[in-house]
Amino acid sequence: MISITNFREGAVLNHHHGRETEKSLTVAIEGMNSFGTPVTVNGVPAEQNGLSFRAEIELAEKINKVEAVTVTPYGEFSQKLTLVWDKKSFRRCRFYIDDHSFLFSDLAKERPARAFEHFYLKELKKLHDKYGLKVILNSFYRNDHEEFLLKDMPDIWKSEFEDNAHWLKFSLHSYSEFPDRPYADASRKQFLQDYELLKSEIERFAGPSSFIVPNVLHWANVSPGVADELIKLGSRCYAEAMRTRVMCTPPEEELSERERQEEFRSEVYVSPSAPLARHFGFAEEIDYLDKHSVVYDPGLKIFFYHDWIISNLLTSGQIPRLFKQTLAKADKYGGDVFSASSHEQYAFPRYFNYQPDHFAKLEEILRLMVEEANCTPVFFQEGLLGNNAWE
Repeated sequence: MISITNFREGAVLNHHHGRETEKSLTVAIEGMNSFGTPVTVNGVPAEQNGLSFRAEIELAEKINKVEAVTVTPYGEFSQKLTLVWDKKSFRRCRFYIDDHSFLFSDLAKERPARAFEHFYLKELKKLHDKYGLKVILNSFYRNDHEEFLLKDMPDIWKSEFEDNAHWLKFSLHSYSEFPDRPYADASRKQFLQDYELLKSEIERFAGPSSFIVPNVLHWANVSPGVADELIKLGSRCYAEAMRTRVMCTPPEEELSERERQEEFRSEVYVSPSAPLARHFGFAEEIDYLDKHSVVYDPGLKIFFYHDWIISNLLTSGQIPRLFKQTLAKADKYGGDVFSASSHEQYAFPRYFNYQPDHFAKLEEILRLMVEEANCTPVFFQEGLLGNNAWE
């Protein structure tokens, strides 16, 4: 058996992982060969040390095929991997906020002279002006908390939204908040109807430049047909995985008690034990994304990313500590990609679970990413997760 051990299928590599020039990224491929016979990697003879091997190869394309081969008395054995070169990579962050309907209801009811006079958009604009925030507002067509449909949203602020479309975009989340996991069993037809319905309304009142193809649908769970249609629409990345899966458990109340002690466990989001993880998720994949933040699927030709934080699940005191853990992983594994998210409703006083510090937490997250991690805000749907070096 021959096995490459230092990279997995779809690993996204950058200058942290090897020697980069204008033409290529040179990386070391390491592995094990149980036959002990000579190995070549993309034709390069590997250094042998017992059953282990190592060879330096050049990645010269955005998407690269790597093959380790050995010839034995029993025939030829090989392993193939796809590795991505994130050329001229830089630390970058994206931000998205789910579940938008309250904002549209307010604007339709209040009709301010300018849309950005509304407290929600005003706060987002402050974050853009201060930190360069780029954000996607994932939206519902129907507000399930009060009577409102997106068709009733006025178009009187269209030029204002168009003027801000370079940093503020809207996307489909689902037709409405309920039922949960609306696309887990949905047909292609239903999804496409919802997509076109919301897209047409967004373009009507905010202009075509304000709409972007979804990065994550409501609850993230999608049926294979919906996943296929989403990719055909031009989605270049998606949250975690497209398969139907069990979501994370919110933090327990006792976490606040732990905070009073000088100990903060890594599982801010309460996760299944290792044995349970084998049944409720793909343990290796979850662990890999937690460490490396992103992976490429060569079959689907899209990237899957990991959100390091969902702000409404944490207290303000937990955020810096989780960020410290996240940054340590990025430094250790060479990650340049950060993704964070939140949910609209927690910013509104009329919501039963209102969080008065909602925007303060968003600002702290952005400050940490931009000032502490030296990230540039981007849209992941542009280029290679916001990196346009290959464009």
